[in-house]
Amino acid sequence: MNSLATLYRDLACAAGAALISVVASLSFLTSTAVLPGTQAVGVSTSIVQPLHAWFGQPEPAVLVD
Repeated sequence: MNSLATLYRDLACAAGAALISVVASLSFLTSTAVLPGTQAVGVSTSIVQPLHAWFGQPEPAVLVD
């Protein structure tokens, strides 16, 4: 019975590793599908938030004495 549990554990780990590898490969292929600075056909930029909405303030901070 112990060898059967070990077999199931090994199969579960192998399936998890395969799934992680597939997801990582697909994300790499998606990120490198178009040249940098170009836009994929059919992608609308109106639904994408501007960069300043995600990182930092929309305007630079002003230092006041």
